[in-house]
Amino acid sequence: MADIWKKNILEDLEVEEIEFVTTREFLEELKKKFGEEDNKLAKIAKLKKVEQSPRTMKEFVQEIRRVARDNEYKETMSIKRRP
Repeated sequence: MADIWKKNILEDLEVEEIEFVTTREFLEELKKKFGEEDNKLAKIAKLKKVEQSPRTMKEFVQEIRRVARDNEYKETMSIKRRP
C-alpha cells in the first residue's frame, strides 16, 4: 500500500498537481494516510500477544477486555485456539 501511495505522490509531484512546501506538510500527509492504519495494526498486535495459560478462561477474557479498553480497540474480537 505504501509503495502504491509513493508512486502516486511521485507522479503528482512530477505533473505539479501536488506540492509540498515544507517537510512538515509532507509528513502530515504521510501520517494522515498511514497513521490510522498503523495505529489499528498496533492495537491488533497487542491483543494477539495476550495468552491464556496459566489463567482460567474468565481471567483470560478479562485480560483481553482490559487490553482492548486500554488501547481503545473498538472492533469485534474473536478468540482463536492456538495449536
